[in-house]
Amino acid sequence: MTAIRLLLVDDDPLVRAGLSLMMGGAEDIEIVGEAADGAEVEELVDRTRPDVVLMDIRMPSVDGLTATERLRDRKDAPQVVVLTTFHADEQVLRALRAGAAGFVLKDTPPAEIVDAVRRVAVGDPVLSPTVTRQLMEHAVGSGADTRRRHARVRIDTLNDREREVAVAVGRGLSNAEIATTLFMSVPTVKTHVSRILAKLDLNNRVQIALLAYDAGLLEE
Repeated sequence: MTAIRLLLVDDDPLVRAGLSLMMGGAEDIEIVGEAADGAEVEELVDRTRPDVVLMDIRMPSVDGLTATERLRDRKDAPQVVVLTTFHADEQVLRALRAGAAGFVLKDTPPAEIVDAVRRVAVGDPVLSPTVTRQLMEHAVGSGADTRRRHARVRIDTLNDREREVAVAVGRGLSNAEIATTLFMSVPTVKTHVSRILAKLDLNNRVQIALLAYDAGLLEE
């Protein structure tokens, strides 16, 4: 089995040491590098080719949000999991919009952080529908009307079936659950999800969920 290549990014050396110790105990995870600031991330990614980056948000020079945006704009970008001390935070939401696959709190039990790395490595977002709603409600007063108009325009590029799948993704359903709900096969669901990502120029299912929420589809 090929180990998951992990890059740790945090400006606190004690946090990095704790994460390194925690992740080093997992046989299927290999720590390929560490960075103390977002400014170091792109060069390290080029050199170490990680599958997943565990990224602190608040750093002194280049923060994790900016580093995430830069990474997710790249071809063959690694998955990013944001590290934060806050459940509902504007910067967390911005990181998710930029393409982060989810976030974990710094006080999350070690086993759950390891599980989060494993999940995003295979394409599963680390974000529950409840947390998505909390984040969206946190930012509801910040340009919500503009976001809704823009989201509606983008959603209108989907056909009816793709729209149904997008809503189901936004409600946190797995591919198997979507298949059952919409009476289609799992491979067909995967095809629709891939087409939605391509049509809307999105990175992952989290972004589909956020766009569906912005467009008001989860209220219908």
